[in-house]
Amino acid sequence: MLDKKDLGDKVDNLLGVMERLRAPGGCPWDREQTMETLKPFIIEEAYELVEAIDRGDVQDIEEECGDLLLQVVFISQLANEKRIFTFSSVVEKLVAKLIRRHPHVFSNTEVESSEEVRKNWEKIKKEERKEGRKDSSILAGIPKKLPALIRALQIQERAAKVGFDWPQGEIAPLFDKLQEEIEELEEAREKGDDSKIEEELGDLLFIVVNLARHLKKDAEICLQKANDKFTRRFQFIEESIERSGKKWTEYSLEELEALWQKSKVDI
Repeated sequence: MLDKKDLGDKVDNLLGVMERLRAPGGCPWDREQTMETLKPFIIEEAYELVEAIDRGDVQDIEEECGDLLLQVVFISQLANEKRIFTFSSVVEKLVAKLIRRHPHVFSNTEVESSEEVRKNWEKIKKEERKEGRKDSSILAGIPKKLPALIRALQIQERAAKVGFDWPQGEIAPLFDKLQEEIEELEEAREKGDDSKIEEELGDLLFIVVNLARHLKKDAEICLQKANDKFTRRFQFIEESIERSGKKWTEYSLEELEALWQKSKVDI
């Protein structure tokens, strides 16, 4: 059973520690930070938590949850100092949002599937944007700072919700589009048009994400796995070269390719 008083004491202690770190005589580094300087740490901690989850390391997951929470507490402290908002108001708004977006739990709305929950969630979010006089676009709220593959996926998923999508179950048109983008990239390369090459490369990556989505795969995860696979095989080559006592420059491209092919068999 959760001891709410004990939890409350722990949260108060955490906020007190953060306040002390920022106070005169506290930590010089912490006192220098701003919301802008904390941005890379927020991103880093989020990724470290995801990596811990991927490893299934419970102790690391617990620790990384704390590190990510620290960023929220830090931002809240900075805001409190400027009388903008507080950690308390952050929690209060979060609770209100969770209740508002789960009427099937906290109200009398009935749903029969997680898909209905998702549709209701999106409908409520759209109403919130209108009431708050924010951008009411279907694509509103997708952070520009997301990794490009993840952002592309979210953009495509949002567009698909209103029917702007390739036909479901028909993969051939996406492969055709993929080939079209490759040809357009090659044409731009032949012309030596740098800006067009960049544009066509972007289009090619975007359709690859779309193809992955229609194949029920996450492009970000696919690329991460490819990164991991390349890393393992490259490290195999590094170890092979180190054992040989030779230098990289003493290997021909053909010899390196042979080691690469061997890595595909041995690991």
